[in-house]
Amino acid sequence: MASVALSEAEKVYIVHGVQEDLRVDGRGCEDYRCVEVETDVVSNTSGSARVKLGHTDILVGVKAEMGTPKLEKPNEGYLEFFVDCSANATPEFEGRGGDDLGTEIANTLYRIFNNKSSVDLKSLCISPREHCWILYVDVLLLECGGNLFDAISIAVKAALFNTRIPRVRVLEDEEGSKDIELSDDPYDCIRLSVENVPCIVTLCKIGYRHVVDATLQEEACSLASLLVAVTSKGVVTCMRKVGKGSLDPESIFEMMETGKRVGKVLHTSLQSLLHKEESLGPKRQKVGFLG
Repeated sequence: MASVALSEAEKVYIVHGVQEDLRVDGRGCEDYRCVEVETDVVSNTSGSARVKLGHTDILVGVKAEMGTPKLEKPNEGYLEFFVDCSANATPEFEGRGGDDLGTEIANTLYRIFNNKSSVDLKSLCISPREHCWILYVDVLLLECGGNLFDAISIAVKAALFNTRIPRVRVLEDEEGSKDIELSDDPYDCIRLSVENVPCIVTLCKIGYRHVVDATLQEEACSLASLLVAVTSKGVVTCMRKVGKGSLDPESIFEMMETGKRVGKVLHTSLQSLLHKEESLGPKRQKVGFLG
C-alpha cells in the first residue's frame, strides 16, 4: 500500500490533534473528505463508476458475460473481482509491486459479497445448471491518497447501480432443446438492486481514539485499523482487522458502533447522489476525465 515518510514531530502533531477531535485538514474524527461520484464513464462496459475521495481516485467497470453456473449454486450467477494497482498511483506499484495489495482488496470484496443478502444472485440465473450471467468487476487504482477500501467499496456499489444487463428469454422447442434469445431493444434490460450492498468503513486507531477516512499521513500514525462492512440499515456483514498493532475488545466495540453510525449516513448520501444523477438522464454533464 502507498506509504509516506513522516518525522516524529509530524506524528506527534497528528496524534495530539486527533485526541482533541481536530485533524490536520480541519475535520472531526468521524468526518469524510469530499467524495466525487460519477457513473457511466466507460462506454464499452455494462456499468461503470469513478470515485474521488480526497486524493484517492478509483475507476470501476462491470462487464456482464454469459457463462455456466457453479456446481454448488446451480440457480445463481456470480461476481468475479479483479483489482489493478496502476503504477501511476504510486511508484511502489511498478512491476509486480501492487499484486499483493490487489489480491488483498479482491479477497476482501469476495468476503463482502459472499452472502445472499448483498446482491440477488438468483436474478442473474438464466437457465438453472446451464446458463447464467457472470459480472466481472474490474477495479483500477488511479491514485492513492489514503482510505483505499472505503473508496473502492463506494465505487463498486455505484458501478453495480449503473449496471444494465440485457434481458434474455429461454425458448424450448418440441424436441426439448433450449435456445437463448437476446432482446434487440437496448433499453430492455434488468437492473440489480444495490440497496443491501454494503460499504466499507475503515476506522484507524490513532492514540486513544479512532478516525474514519484517514489520509496517508494519518495511516502512517496508525498501527491497527478495523474494516467494517455496513449495509444501509446499519447491519455489519463483515469485519477485518489490518495492521501490525493490536486492538482491545472495548476499542473494537466502540469502532463497530462508530462504523455502523457513519456507514448509515454514507449510504444515505450515496443513494441520494446516485438517484439524483440518474434523474438527469443522458443530458447530464460529464465532468470526469473520460467524459
